Parts: sequence; structure tokens; C-alpha cells
Amino acid sequence: MTRLSYKYGLILVAPALALVCALFVLPFGLSFLSALTDKQGQFTIANFVRAGELYSTDIMFTIAIVVASTGLIALVSIIIAGTIVLSETRWLVAALAALYRWPLFIPFIVAAQCMRTFLAKNGLMNNSFIALGLADPMTTSSYLDWRGIIITFVWKQAPFVTLLLAGAMASLDRSTIEAGRNLGASKPRILIELVLPQVKPTLIVGLVLSFVTMMSVLSVPMMVAGSQPTMLTVDMAFRINSYGDYGTANALGVISYLICGAAAWLYLRHQTREAPK
Repeated sequence: MTRLSYKYGLILVAPALALVCALFVLPFGLSFLSALTDKQGQFTIANFVRAGELYSTDIMFTIAIVVASTGLIALVSIIIAGTIVLSETRWLVAALAALYRWPLFIPFIVAAQCMRTFLAKNGLMNNSFIALGLADPMTTSSYLDWRGIIITFVWKQAPFVTLLLAGAMASLDRSTIEAGRNLGASKPRILIELVLPQVKPTLIVGLVLSFVTMMSVLSVPMMVAGSQPTMLTVDMAFRINSYGDYGTANALGVISYLICGAAAWLYLRHQTREAPK
């Protein structure tokens, strides 16, 4: 019976496993082989050496942008989800619940194009500040640089993490929250000390998925900030489109895989530590 159940389990898992192998494992293997071979098919590490020499600054820039965006996404998501679940102001909860999901349905390329007009020197954001008397027309500046990339990433990904986090918070036993209120704890303290520890695994899952997603985006760094330094996705596209250099592009891709793998390893390590013994 056990063997039969094992076989049926393999049959059920086989389609998903085949899809993962076809869309992720196989491309990674081909990229890794291409990164370690030259145009004659001989083994070489020259592609990785070239990637390090030419794009080491962009590698660090990419890590800094994605880590900073992930941290801000966590902060924004916690604030919005906590407000939705804990706030007693109905109109505020209704407004946040109606508004925060909108970026989920907007592709990255559309978000990047919108941010080009919103964050420009004479864009909607600066013009709104000028109209409200909060800024001087002569001192406004463009945010179409690393700040624009971070703003776009946070605006686009925070709703995804918020959706997961708010659902996890809403499913908690309310008696814990009510006990905290009865003891006189403030809402921020209830959120930080009582609610967050219980939904931390969900938060980490959402942040890891957002981290990997931001590592793979090409449109935002290319359209929002076209100057140097830039992110690895832009460098990969440049090596292929300008030089047909798939070896260096794949070496940069492998480096991106390793960065994402490090984030996944940190998540698995945390889950292992938190698992009951």
C-alpha cells in the first residue's frame, strides 16, 4: 500500500516537476554551460572574469537596490496590513483595502513608463508639490535614477506582500490581540510584539519572492534610470544586443542565480531554525 501510494504521488507530482525542470533547471544548466565555454566550445572562466572586471560595480549596485527595495517593501507592507487588520477607522481600512491592490494588475513595463512621467523633473509629483506650495520650481530635481528604481519596485511589489501578510494576520486568533488591548498595549506594540512574530514566515516568503522578481526585471532599470551604474538585467541585454556575447551575458545570469540562491538559502536556514524539534 505504501509503495502504491508513493507511485501515485510521483504521478501527481510529475507534471509540476517536469514544468520546473523545463522552465528553470534546464535554462540554468544551459546558461551555466554557456558561461563556462568559449565560442569554440572549450572550457574557460574568461566569461566570469570579464563579467567581474566590467560589471563588478553593477553587481554591487543590483544587490544594494534589491536589498533596499526589499526592506522598504517589508516596512510598507507591515504598515498597510497592520492598519487594515488592527485599525478601527472603517473609512481608512476601506480606502486602503480598495487602493493597495491596484499595482498588482499593472505590468512592470507599464509601471516603468508611468514612473517616467511621474518622477521626472517636470513630472506629476514635482508639479503637485509646487501647486501645494511644498516645493520651489527652481529647486525640483528628477528622480529618474536609483531612487526611481526603488520607488517603482516598492510601489509594484508592496501590494503583493501586503496581500499575503494581511491574509495571514486576519487568520490569527483574535483573542491574543484582544488580550493585548485589554492590557493597555498600543496598536504599534500589538503589531510588532504580538502579530508580527506569528506571521513572520508569511512575510519572509513574500519578501523572498519579491527579491527574486526584482532581480529579473529589465524594463524598470532600463526605462526609469538609463544612466550608470545599472542593474544586471540591463548589462545582460546590452552584451547580447550590442556584441552577441552570450558567454558574458550568461555569466552575469549565473551570478544573478547565485544571488537569488543566497536569498533562498537564508529563507531555508531561517525555516529550519524555526521548525519544531
